[in-house]
Amino acid sequence: MAGQPITTKSSVTDEKPSTDNLDGIHDALEFPTEEERETLRRVPDTVPWSAYLIALIELAERFSFYGSSVVFTNFIQQKLPPGSHTGAGFTHGQSGALGKGQRASTGLTTFYQFWCYVTPLLGAYIADTYLGRFNTICIAVAIALLGHIILIVSAVPGVIENSDGALVVFIIALIVMGLGTGLFKSNISPLIAEQYKRTRLFVITTKKGERVIVDPAMTISRVYMYFYFFINIGALVGQVGMTFSEKYVGFWLAYTLPTIIFLLCPIALFLGRNRYVRTPPTGSILLTAFRLWRYAAAGRWSLNPVKMYRQLTAPDFWENAKPSKLTSEKPKWMTFDDQWVDEVNRGLKACAVFCWYPIYWLAYNQLNNNLTSQAATMSTHGLPNDVLSNLDPLALVIFIPICDLIIYPALRRGGLNFSALRKITAGFFAGSAAMIWAAVVQHYIYKTNPCHYSAATCKDANQNALVSPLNVWIQTGSYVLIAFSEIFASITGLEYAFTKAPGNMRSLVMAVYLFTSAIAAALSEAFVSLSSDPLLVWNYGVMAVLASVTGVIFWLHVRKLDAQEDRLNNLAVNRVERTRGGVNAGL
Repeated sequence: MAGQPITTKSSVTDEKPSTDNLDGIHDALEFPTEEERETLRRVPDTVPWSAYLIALIELAERFSFYGSSVVFTNFIQQKLPPGSHTGAGFTHGQSGALGKGQRASTGLTTFYQFWCYVTPLLGAYIADTYLGRFNTICIAVAIALLGHIILIVSAVPGVIENSDGALVVFIIALIVMGLGTGLFKSNISPLIAEQYKRTRLFVITTKKGERVIVDPAMTISRVYMYFYFFINIGALVGQVGMTFSEKYVGFWLAYTLPTIIFLLCPIALFLGRNRYVRTPPTGSILLTAFRLWRYAAAGRWSLNPVKMYRQLTAPDFWENAKPSKLTSEKPKWMTFDDQWVDEVNRGLKACAVFCWYPIYWLAYNQLNNNLTSQAATMSTHGLPNDVLSNLDPLALVIFIPICDLIIYPALRRGGLNFSALRKITAGFFAGSAAMIWAAVVQHYIYKTNPCHYSAATCKDANQNALVSPLNVWIQTGSYVLIAFSEIFASITGLEYAFTKAPGNMRSLVMAVYLFTSAIAAALSEAFVSLSSDPLLVWNYGVMAVLASVTGVIFWLHVRKLDAQEDRLNNLAVNRVERTRGGVNAGL
């Protein structure tokens, strides 16, 4: 963390550094020997202050995103209270607006999530090819702000009473906000990690006299831990505040306050515009990467699928595509060196890891809608039913620093290598455990509700909701377990996307990682029929089985890749020509 320097004057070698290391970033650093790589303890470096300013932008954006979306379920599913013009339910009533039911609520929120995680692919392409990350983020903020304003319109008195008209405005808002969110998400995550410039392992001596290796990969991990920490501060405050705004004032306020906080984004972008480390766009690098893969695959195709698979996944697949191995004249598009080929190979390995993530997100996504609906069928004792979802960001705010400052260092001191891929594996199992907890709770809701397997629609003769006597706080276990799964899988996914991507394709690889959430959202549509009574126990049970089985298969698939982690994190820096202007740029 900033403010906790770990280096001393003795951390720098007295020998004159070689000219190869004079890049203005690694000058005069002492690099470890092979023996020291194997024996010395590794630690993260300090996080630059510019990264915290970007994290503040993310905090404001996530406050607005989660603060508004936390009330979507009630806005869509529940009916407008009798005589209400705002949707507020007050202490003993249920807030609502459109009255379209749980399946419509699940379908629309799932679509919104899908849209938010498809559009990062467009944002990545624009940033990597034309505008750069910072400029794309500025455009994204303007689009998202427009979407928030439209969202407010859908909930103002005079519009909210017409459920069909309000629904149309609401859907337009989702589309515009989702576009802005997608352009933002694929670029803010790489931008924050790029504020840390060092890429090579180096040796320091701590204040206690211990020689340790400062590992840039661990530093990036720390950057994303606190990036996620800021995300969840924004999410926690936004969600708690907006659930009570919805409950006691109305949906118009629950949509207006996030819009006001969102205005911090353009302010922080403007104030820090000359302080951020920026990577310039490098032209149509995606086409170059595809040409490289096609060149490497030449001569390896076969009508025998087993033979073709083995040849396309052979260890030497990329070797003959390296410029130094060519005996004839290079193609005009081959404007890169051998190191960039290695980085593309590494980036594709990361994308292969991300192929397993949709199953993880299937389990995680249950807290966005179904667990909120589950809370509405339990005794809330005056609490809004959607306030319990805040246990997830609260647990993250508590346990992220504990993991970074206590648990992970203790594991390193004990000689246990809790690598990125092992964390992701643990994330699958924690997500599975959360779904098991939810399934057990749902079973007892059906058992104790007066209407049993019709818990969500159970009403008395006066049309007042009848709920299970179970206290809503027993949902806590699901939310805490989901939080740990995020620390292990979600945060590590951000880290893995950044550290394994070629320098000029970071937004694209990050977008591929985010796109796995869109795939999960699309897959979730297949489970919508399970997301209502009397099948909710099956819903959670299926998610638990899928997550646990996938966790096992995932580890079997990546265990060999896990052994290559250190080598992949320390590839030589590449050089590639920009496709516009023909300028050589080191990335």
